[in-house]
Amino acid sequence: MSPANVRTNPAARPATPSIVLPPHQVILRPLVTEKGMHRSTRYNAYAFEINRQATKDDVRRAVEELFNVKVVKVHTQNRKGKPRRTKFRAGRTKDWKKAIVKLDSEHRIDFF
Repeated sequence: MSPANVRTNPAARPATPSIVLPPHQVILRPLVTEKGMHRSTRYNAYAFEINRQATKDDVRRAVEELFNVKVVKVHTQNRKGKPRRTKFRAGRTKDWKKAIVKLDSEHRIDFF
């Protein structure tokens, strides 16, 4: 196909410029929970809270650099904040992004 024959969708969103984040800004903290420990022992998958602007490629690169492991697969989730209240004030916790990183069978991450 020549470029003259390609139609563009005027309603399509413009591509957002990608921001390259350093690895220590991509991964905010590991999520150490009972479910996460079960997932790490059975499936060799680890959960992290990540920067909301980070992509799967950013997460893969950051985990490989910070922990010296080989990443097989990355799943991401956008999590909504929960409603909270203190005395008479109603509020919400912040929205956040979660990544579940599956490692190669030869690699492990030890948090403790």
